[in-house]
Amino acid sequence: MAQLPILIVLAGGASSRMWPLREKSLLRFGTEPLLVSQLRRYQALGMQEAVIVANPGNVEDITALVTQIRPMDIRVVVQTDPKGIGDALLQAAAALPTRPETPIYVTQVHDVVDDQLHTDMLRSFAADPSTSYIAGYEQEAYFPGGYLIVSPTGRITGIMENPGAENRPSNLVNLVVHLHPDASRLMNAIRDEYTKDLSTDDHYERAMDQLMAAHTFKVVPYRGGWSALKFPWHILDVMNYYLSKIQGKIVAESAFVSPSATLIGDVFVGERAKIFPGAAVVGPAYIGSDTIVGNNALVRHSMVLNHCNVGYTTEVARSYVADHCDMHACRVLDSVFAPGVNFSAGCTTANLRIDRTTVNSVVKGQKLNSGRDKFGAIIGQGTFLAVDVLTMPGVKIGENVEVGPGTHVHTDIPDRRRVWVKQEIVMVDKQD
Repeated sequence: MAQLPILIVLAGGASSRMWPLREKSLLRFGTEPLLVSQLRRYQALGMQEAVIVANPGNVEDITALVTQIRPMDIRVVVQTDPKGIGDALLQAAAALPTRPETPIYVTQVHDVVDDQLHTDMLRSFAADPSTSYIAGYEQEAYFPGGYLIVSPTGRITGIMENPGAENRPSNLVNLVVHLHPDASRLMNAIRDEYTKDLSTDDHYERAMDQLMAAHTFKVVPYRGGWSALKFPWHILDVMNYYLSKIQGKIVAESAFVSPSATLIGDVFVGERAKIFPGAAVVGPAYIGSDTIVGNNALVRHSMVLNHCNVGYTTEVARSYVADHCDMHACRVLDSVFAPGVNFSAGCTTANLRIDRTTVNSVVKGQKLNSGRDKFGAIIGQGTFLAVDVLTMPGVKIGENVEVGPGTHVHTDIPDRRRVWVKQEIVMVDKQD
């Protein structure tokens, strides 16, 4: 029987593209942070050893989190600078055992896929433990990433980065779910690439290209779900994945659901949550612990985490709302709220363009197409929006921002700003 590989989870890359949200590996989709739920899945598949590659900003949080995963042997290393996968793997190498031909299983914490892919990868390895395996995501529409060059027998002969729609060598996207039978062989190939005078950070991909000339790499095709946290709106995709796992109505014994409230479809209601008279929760939906859904409020196809107040007549639709958010008589549509957002009465996240085309959003100064025809706002931690604030589609508001009443937010607002609209009040004597 083949030796089970050591799991290497890449969680050290920079999260700057996720602004105004914080560390993506610590985002919670339900009761546990993403990293913890991912590790539990690998543990259930039989993996007992793991190395987590963190960064200086998240290493303390990750080190504390992994103590929850027992009896799995987990080591945490730090990638000081975001220099690509090759550098991350070299940091992990020091934490690997020195036994010969140690197999490793390389994944990224922010790639959420079905368990079936991991099962297929491990079965392939068990059948032939001398071969390297790469997951190939089958997709007809063009994806701006790496594509696998594959022979009719399934052997991979190369990886082509961003080839363009017309030059794709296959319909198989290189998904970072990779199984290598010999860690030392891979690490040596990566080190060789670092001796070359090249400015790119694709050392890992180049190393695999070199190894493919002498060693067998095979594709494991995959057609299931794949959600990747690259930009902030992708939180809604990952949310949908976890919402799809709710089966039936799961209501904690300590929760209160009014007889005149309505739960429809697949709904989770956490400990001590309260669903007041006239409220409706339409699944798939998740209501966290100690959260209140007020009279005549509506939560549908959304995830509202712990200690939130979904106030009277509020609508939350297709949105992710983190802990300690307060909403009252407002509309939260296709949006993402970080912890501690206050969304006052009359506020609305506009989610549809007048021309009904897909919504753009600016990331690090570049306007990007979100690919979503309905997309509201991304609002950072601790931000307070006063009554009757309106955000236009695709707008992002930073952390600890204060937006004054009646303001229409058309552009992104940086962290720690106070924004309001000047208003001139004219008062004259009334003429009889």
